[in-house]
Amino acid sequence: MSTATQFPTLSAARAGFKDLLDAAEEGRPATVRRENRVTAVVDAARFRCMLATVRPAAAQIVAEAGGWSIFLPGLPLAADAASFDEALVEMVLVLREYADDWEDHLLHAPNHANNWGLVQLIALSDDDQLRAWLVGE
Repeated sequence: MSTATQFPTLSAARAGFKDLLDAAEEGRPATVRRENRVTAVVDAARFRCMLATVRPAAAQIVAEAGGWSIFLPGLPLAADAASFDEALVEMVLVLREYADDWEDHLLHAPNHANNWGLVQLIALSDDDQLRAWLVGE
């Protein structure tokens, strides 16, 4: 039995769609070739976990001027609030807004194009997962 589910065409993938999804859910390589491109199909929870591991937030969280600030070095993302928890909630909103902006118009901007993994992480995470990611849990 093969350890991978590789479909050489889109038609073959449609015919074997259940097998494609089963392979992805089990963590086995699952790919579809379309012309000269190969696309991987992965389980969303596994992909989210991998992204959170390889792309830690490295958030800078600072208590200052009677409040809290959070920013992500190298990204134009920051949040301020009166309490630590409020700053985390605000930062999650900032992340979600960034993901929306990235899909709308930033994905082709040279200084944002490589943030696709961050956008995937945001899209695949709920608010609690994003807060945990921000604080390094």
